[in-house]
Amino acid sequence: MAEIILGIESSCDDTSAAVLRDGVLLSNVIASQQVHKDFGGVVPELASRAHEQNIVPVVSEALRKAGIQADDLTAIAFTRGPGLLGSLLVGTSFAKALGLALEKPIVMVNHLQGHILANFIREPDKPVKEPQFPYLCLLVSGGNSQIVKVNSPLEYDILGQTIDDAVGEAFDKCSKMLGLGYPGGPVIDKLAAEGDPNRFHFAKPNIPGLDYSFSGVKTSLLYFVRDEMAKDPSFLENNKEDLCASFQKTLIDVLMGKLIRAAKETRIREITIGGGVSANSGLRRRMLEEGEKRHWNVYLPERKFTTDNAAMIAVAGWFAYKAGVRTPLDVAPVSRMADF
Repeated sequence: MAEIILGIESSCDDTSAAVLRDGVLLSNVIASQQVHKDFGGVVPELASRAHEQNIVPVVSEALRKAGIQADDLTAIAFTRGPGLLGSLLVGTSFAKALGLALEKPIVMVNHLQGHILANFIREPDKPVKEPQFPYLCLLVSGGNSQIVKVNSPLEYDILGQTIDDAVGEAFDKCSKMLGLGYPGGPVIDKLAAEGDPNRFHFAKPNIPGLDYSFSGVKTSLLYFVRDEMAKDPSFLENNKEDLCASFQKTLIDVLMGKLIRAAKETRIREITIGGGVSANSGLRRRMLEEGEKRHWNVYLPERKFTTDNAAMIAVAGWFAYKAGVRTPLDVAPVSRMADF
């Protein structure tokens, strides 16, 4: 009998639902929230209210596109955390209510686990290249920057992580600093494509081991732009492409330096990336270049699966369900999760 999993994702400002049949994606519906652009970042209260409005139509559309009825579901997977507590509460409450009404089991998923397993999303009649366990995942997003050793779909070791800001946060703060808008990552990536990445040089942190730090890079950019603007008020406008390209290169250099070290120390050549920043064209290009140079097997998730989406939650839930994981109805969402 087919195993049909409904995935629900509501960790931040995207409401998403997806349906998976025996590991194959049938639908993936996402409702994005545009209101946050006016505030230069996600407003938690507005996000949770939008989730309340979106969750029912999004799930209904996912079921319709998949061509199934709610009663056909085998289980319901949902994001328990990490994320915005109000947003998570909407998705968790809906999953629990639906599971109770249909008498179907629910399976909680760590949002980061979804990003790590994004390369296992399979679409009908479309070949997919899946990494072999164990593999290393460079997990990069607005809230997390980690190097994770993935031993199996349910077993992970965090080898290194940021001690301050995440790399996605660095992109957003840089964009705000330069007056480029929100979200910052796509804007900087677009401008960087037109600039010289070697024109300017910014400080790179010297952090022991495999941990990251990005606060110093931002500070270096801030002071550099401030000093140059004092000499030439038009400096920023005349050099924004080169500034973006140089800043982006600095961040990628930091990310790749630790990843290369982790690959050497673990002797693992199966390498992936995941999270919102894995959509960055400069990072994807660098991953492929380093992979060819170092004889890695590199796996890049499709860009549509790099941002928050329920397809990755459904895949993670499917693996967990097959392993016998079931979640009690008294589970509560958490904004931070200590581990996987």
